[in-house]
Amino acid sequence: MTNSEDRIPVIVGVGEFSDHPRELTAGMEPLALIEEALKRAEQDSGGRLLGEIDSLDIVNFLSWRYSDPAGQLGDRLGIKPTHAHYGPVGGESPIRFIHEAAKRIARGEATVAAICGAEAQSTATKAERAGVALPWTPFAHDAPEPLRGANYQRPMATTLGVAKPVTVYPFYEAASAAHWGQTPRQALAESGALWSRYSAVAAQNPEAWLKHAFTPEEITTPTSDNRLIAWPYTKLMVANPMVNQAAAILITSLAKARAAGIAEDRIMHIHGGASAEEPRDYLDRDQYVESHAQNAVLKAAMALAGGTPFDAIELYSCFPVVPKMARRTLGLGADVQPTVAGGLTFFGAPLNDYMAHAACAMVRRLRAGAKLGLLYGQGGFVTKHHALVLSRQAAAEALAQDTNLQAEADRHRGEVPSFVTQASGVSKVESFTVIYGRNNAIEHGVVILRTGEHARALARVPAQDAATLAHLMDMDRSPVGSRGAINTAADGVLEWRVG
Repeated sequence: MTNSEDRIPVIVGVGEFSDHPRELTAGMEPLALIEEALKRAEQDSGGRLLGEIDSLDIVNFLSWRYSDPAGQLGDRLGIKPTHAHYGPVGGESPIRFIHEAAKRIARGEATVAAICGAEAQSTATKAERAGVALPWTPFAHDAPEPLRGANYQRPMATTLGVAKPVTVYPFYEAASAAHWGQTPRQALAESGALWSRYSAVAAQNPEAWLKHAFTPEEITTPTSDNRLIAWPYTKLMVANPMVNQAAAILITSLAKARAAGIAEDRIMHIHGGASAEEPRDYLDRDQYVESHAQNAVLKAAMALAGGTPFDAIELYSCFPVVPKMARRTLGLGADVQPTVAGGLTFFGAPLNDYMAHAACAMVRRLRAGAKLGLLYGQGGFVTKHHALVLSRQAAAEALAQDTNLQAEADRHRGEVPSFVTQASGVSKVESFTVIYGRNNAIEHGVVILRTGEHARALARVPAQDAATLAHLMDMDRSPVGSRGAINTAADGVLEWRVG
């Protein structure tokens, strides 16, 4: 692949917009938010590029549905890009789209690329609750419902309420903490300190939804305003989707940027990246103490850095366990500065589009003096992983095209136990969580078990089983590895009791 200036991809403009309407009907719909973010990205570049976009990637919307988002956005902008793509669900997708657009420019298939996304969940939810009709593009009821993580899970996971992110990530939290030799109290303290650092960055970010620096104790202590959702995560430890936010990134070639008169200090280079995935059904994984796909892409990012430490990083932060695993793979200490944007709890979580905002923040950080930046995005249930390395300096080599590390991730994967819905006898806890209702009362616990035959099973712990729940939530001793008895309840669901 040539390394001539017309094949060197560079980020030249970034734009963000947060909508805080005084009246619900004044709230902007996602396509309008994107249009504003793109205009801001063009203004940020100092050039005139929107009319020349020939590669357009739109991050999947969940707050509103359109029949043809790419076509409708093109009509708003007066463009007909050769590549016009509306993506699937995935928190890593903004990073993947930036990387793929850069590859198209390196291959000579595109000249100006735009990656953009938006959500208006705050306005949409408030309007629905108030019975207010929004003057937006009519909701496309005939458009297909996007596939989400729950679509790939076994029926028993849905039955027990562990087929959504907020109840699945705690399985990784408990298993990894035990693997690292932490007590639950120590693991929670690490999460609180880490999340406090995210909040401090969000407090200084003009585009953040929640501009308040929280102490670790404020984050981890359950209160009426900070209820427990799924053990050990409180409301301030999970992503906040109730936002109206948009982001856009403009990429072109170095030659085109210079021809457009874009100042050299606006231009940021894309050194490369990598991607890999875990099995879509989390019950088909070999363990919950680490992600082989995450390890593969982060190690590839370190290799791209060539031993130079990153002086700006964004570690995806839907739940604390993700950056906790990532910082260990990267060899970073517990005092790591994990974000340039502020995190999905505090900056806000425009669902799949948070990492587009992180990319905007990273470009600003590099322009302000940082030399090497890492963007790490993640989607699904610790499922899809993508890392990208950015720099103020040009890369020594042309952008690589073959960056899928699936084979490398699979090489480290161990044997996957068979999954069963019928079992009896003594079993061992592989991981667990406890699910809470809005009234802060326990609904039930869920354990992932290994049976005496080494199969894997999901089992319920009823809210009435105070002794087993106390065992699971002991702050000074992890229940991972402890044994108990399986029985089958009247509804056919397996239940587990300690001892």
